[in-house]
Amino acid sequence: MENERLKNDPYNLIITGVGGQGNVLASRMVGDMLSQLGLYVTIGETFGASQRGGSVMSHLRISAASTFSPQIPKGKAHMIVALEPTEAIRVLLDYGNPEVGVLSNTRPIHSVGVISGEQTYPALKKIREWVQELSLNSWFINATEEALKLGNPIFGNIISVGALAATEALPLDRECFESVLARKMSSDKIAVNLDAFDIGVGMVRD
Repeated sequence: MENERLKNDPYNLIITGVGGQGNVLASRMVGDMLSQLGLYVTIGETFGASQRGGSVMSHLRISAASTFSPQIPKGKAHMIVALEPTEAIRVLLDYGNPEVGVLSNTRPIHSVGVISGEQTYPALKKIREWVQELSLNSWFINATEEALKLGNPIFGNIISVGALAATEALPLDRECFESVLARKMSSDKIAVNLDAFDIGVGMVRD
C-alpha cells in the first residue's frame, strides 16, 4: 500500500544547506514522519569543513520494500530541498537529472570569501534560471523571511518541511508531523513549529 504512495522506490531525497540552518533536524523530522508510515528510511549525512557556515547535506533513501545504502548514487536524486540557494546548484551538479524536483529557500548566506570580496555571489535571478534549466519542477520560497516573523530564522527548516509536504512528492502531512513533534519536543514548542509547517504548506500551494 505504501509502495503505491511513493513515486519511485527507493525515493531519493537530499536536504542541503549550510551549518546552523537546522538541516540535520529537518532530515530527521522527515525521516521520522515517513518511518511512522511504515516506510524504510536510511539517512546519510555529510558536513563541510566548518560546523557553522560549511555545507551540510543529508541523503534520505525511502522505500516500502527494504533499506538501502545511505549514499544516493550520482545523478539519481528525485528531490532536492535546499535551505540555501547556491547549495541547490551545487547538489544539482552532482545528483541532478532531467526528472529531479528542487525546492529552494531564496535567502542567501554569504561565505567568508563573498564577505571579503574574494568571491562573487550570483544573483537570485540567475540561480532561479540555473535551477529551472537543470530540473523538471522547482519551487522557490523565502523561508527565512517567514521564519524571522516567527522569531527565529532556524524555523526556516520546518517551513521547508511543510513546503516539501505541499509538493506531494512524498506522503507527508500535518497530522503525521504533529505526531512526530509530540514525541520530540516539549509542549510549549509544538504550536510554533506547527505554525512554521503550515506557513511552508501555504507558500507552495499559493
